[in-house]
Amino acid sequence: MKFIVSSTYLLKQLQVLGGVINSSNTLPILDNFLFDIDNSKLTVSASDLETTMSSVLDIESDSTGSVAIPARLLLDTLKTFPEQPLTFVIEDNNTVEISSNHGKYALAYADGNEFPKAVALEDPSSTTIAGNILATAISKTIFAAGNDDLRPVMSGVFFQFSTDNLTFVATDAHKLVKYTREDVSASQVAEFIMPKKPLTLLKGILSASDEEVTIEYNDSNAKFTFENTVLICRLIDGKYPNYEAVIPKENPNKLSIERSQFLSSVKRVSIFSNKTTHQIRLKIAGAELNISAEDIDYSNKAEERLTCDYQGDDMQIGFNSRFLTEMLNNLNANDVQLEMSMPNRAGILTPIDGLDEGEHVTMLVMPVMLNA
Repeated sequence: MKFIVSSTYLLKQLQVLGGVINSSNTLPILDNFLFDIDNSKLTVSASDLETTMSSVLDIESDSTGSVAIPARLLLDTLKTFPEQPLTFVIEDNNTVEISSNHGKYALAYADGNEFPKAVALEDPSSTTIAGNILATAISKTIFAAGNDDLRPVMSGVFFQFSTDNLTFVATDAHKLVKYTREDVSASQVAEFIMPKKPLTLLKGILSASDEEVTIEYNDSNAKFTFENTVLICRLIDGKYPNYEAVIPKENPNKLSIERSQFLSSVKRVSIFSNKTTHQIRLKIAGAELNISAEDIDYSNKAEERLTCDYQGDDMQIGFNSRFLTEMLNNLNANDVQLEMSMPNRAGILTPIDGLDEGEHVTMLVMPVMLNA
């Protein structure tokens, strides 16, 4: 078997697929890329058993067959080449010989038949969405997903499709993000929980793409198809918590403020907060917001005053500054609104501007109890 391919074209595709491969695999075959040659088409796949991703590349060849080539070795080699055609010859003695303009490199390969086959989705439902919209939905929510192995359902992003809109939700019980698109809908109602790893891969590939992505899904797997790439992953099993129940409905106290100013202030003041709780205190009265933090163990404290637009009763509420910072960082708005009811109820953070037509973001942050 023999084929010729551009070095930079191959590297670009393999770097994307390489994100699937774990640094330590239980099955040695998973340290490889599967190369499946079918005349002028080369399908390269990578898998960690949970997620399998493959891309179709154009090559010069009149061979057919499949081999598994060590991923790390191949990527490290390709990174060093300037743009040029590379000739791959698959020898019978279990080595692949790569010829460049200046040299020859031989690496051992494994039998392609040992590579795990991707799951075929039986009887899937399907939805189509623009790549950049999906990437935005992922990046707006994924940071809020949990890392708790004991609660796997909360370690992913909840996809909720209906004939009116698509909703994406993530929460770790301290913070929650709900992202809705009313300008996109599905043909039927569906719900499933996507793990973080495949979502991170999709976000990276699709962030600047307006290609249509077809999402097919059943009870156990989801498949994303776009351009020359297919990603199939196992869904997280279980029932997602009723997130609507934790979003407070009546929030009479409304604070509007410039996002960047609020974010800078929270970041600065939080340097002086307790290193375990990261607690900051918001004290709001009239048109003044007072942000303070104190670390009693080290006699560190800081306080800043900002002007804001506030309707509501004077109040004091405590937040974990890391959660607040993360949320403010993930909004593209100039101005944001923080709605609150009581110091022991969640605050709701929403952007006032910067949203597309049909786009809605609701962020919820749980308060921390203030010491008097």
